[in-house]
Amino acid sequence: MTPLDAAKTAALLFIVAILQVSVFNFVSIFGGTPDVLLVTLISVALLRGSIVAAVGGFFAGLVYDTATLETLGVTSLLLILAGYWTGRYGETTGRDKTHAPLLAVGVITILYTFLALIVRFLLGEGESAAHVLFHALPPELLLNLLVTVPVYAFTRWFVGARRVIRAQEVRLIE
Repeated sequence: MTPLDAAKTAALLFIVAILQVSVFNFVSIFGGTPDVLLVTLISVALLRGSIVAAVGGFFAGLVYDTATLETLGVTSLLLILAGYWTGRYGETTGRDKTHAPLLAVGVITILYTFLALIVRFLLGEGESAAHVLFHALPPELLLNLLVTVPVYAFTRWFVGARRVIRAQEVRLIE
């Protein structure tokens, strides 16, 4: 990864974290808000890999927690896990699959919500699990899936696809 690619990825995640805090958190459709930061991180993870996504998730979560004055590190932890495991999926199974962004966003949104409930419960900051799982999660999942295609297309255009160096076949002398 070149320094220019790293700077573009960092700038994208920083700007989206600020937009998430200042704009998208106030958009409520059917009781759910789109998590554009999570969708962007998933797009970066599929395009750039697990390590870049984990580091990007840490810093984007730190910006988010600092801007919202929430418990520092909770969002970073959740985004690190989301970015790393999505990156691993993209590096192995999901490479060059057209359905990979939608599948990853669907699964990670559900897992992210469950992990957020668990971590916030352990910290004593929990909301009603019934409200989060049955009233907030379905519209959030739908909104995240709706913004996946444009966000993934923009991220692919802005950051670019990872250049995969294919190994050449080695033939043993028989």
